[in-house]
Amino acid sequence: MANNLVSIGTDIVECVRIAQMIEKYGEVFLQRVFTQKEIQYCSSRKAATQHYAGRWAAKEAVMKVLGTGWSKGIHWTDLEVTNEVSGAPKLILSGRAAEIAKERGIREVMLSISHCRSYATAFATGVS
Repeated sequence: MANNLVSIGTDIVECVRIAQMIEKYGEVFLQRVFTQKEIQYCSSRKAATQHYAGRWAAKEAVMKVLGTGWSKGIHWTDLEVTNEVSGAPKLILSGRAAEIAKERGIREVMLSISHCRSYATAFATGVS
């Protein structure tokens, strides 16, 4: 079955911005934005801030794919970024985000995430 492009989204974030949010709001910020699996994964990494920033950028890019922004009842934790065995990022949608994807005919959202000390970026593609 061929994948048909439905929509795309991209985002870039300064890693220091995410570090400042974590420092200022701590666990409240982490639990509002990231799932427990994401927190466990990112916190276990040497460059944890870069990984958190990458997931933040991925979630922002996916909101663009869904065409909603942070509205229509979507919560940050309705989007979970996990990793394939190969290390490739994989998106799991739940809640209202999954409903909107289904309404838009999006069967899968493919992700690419990159980061360095200063920036994290993500590109998302919604396919039917």
